[in-house]
Amino acid sequence: MTVDGFIAVVIAFFIVTVSPGPANIAVATVSMSQGRKRGLLFGFGLSCGLAFWGLVAATGLGAVLQASEYALMAIKLLGGGYLLWLAFQSARTAARPATKPHSMNGSGNWFLRGLILNLSNPKAVVAWMAALSMGLGNGEGAMHLVIITLVCMVLGVINYTGHAVVFSNTKIMKAYEKARRLVEGVVSGLFALAGLGLLKSALSR
Repeated sequence: MTVDGFIAVVIAFFIVTVSPGPANIAVATVSMSQGRKRGLLFGFGLSCGLAFWGLVAATGLGAVLQASEYALMAIKLLGGGYLLWLAFQSARTAARPATKPHSMNGSGNWFLRGLILNLSNPKAVVAWMAALSMGLGNGEGAMHLVIITLVCMVLGVINYTGHAVVFSNTKIMKAYEKARRLVEGVVSGLFALAGLGLLKSALSR
C-alpha cells in the first residue's frame, strides 16, 4: 500500500464520516439533550453499526448487497421507517412546553438506538466501498484491506465520540435548553426528509 493510497482512503472516509447526516445530527442532539454519558453510548452504537458495514464492504458482501435489489430495498425501507420514527420523537420533544426526561432512560437503549440507526443506513456500505476502492491497487493483498478497514473504523469512533464530547459541553447544553423547541423541530424536519428520501429511493427501484 502506498502512502498516497493510504492518505486518499483516510481523507475520503473522513470527509464522508464528518459530513452532516442523520447519524451525526442524532449523536449531537442526544449529547445536547441527554448529556455526555448517553451521547457516548449512542456514539459507540453508531460506531459499531458503521464498523459492521465496513466488514460487509471489506469481505465483498457490499457488492453483493448492492446487486441484490430486494435486500437493498428492505434495508432502505427499514432505514426510512426508523428515521421517520426519530422524526416523530424529535417532534414530540419540540412540542413539550418544558424539558422532561426522555422515555428511553436505560443505558443500553442509547447504545442500541445508535447501532440500529447505522445498521439501517444503506449509504454506509456505499461510502465504505468508495473509500476502500481509492486505496487498493490490483496487486495488494488482504492485509492492506484489513489495515485500511481498521483505520477507517477508528476514524468512525473518533468522529462519533468527538461529536458526543463537543455537544455535551455545559455551555452548548444550556444553549440547547433555551432553544430546545427550535432545535428539535429542525432535527425532526431533517430526519423526516432523510426518511422519506430513503423510502422514495426504495420504492422507485
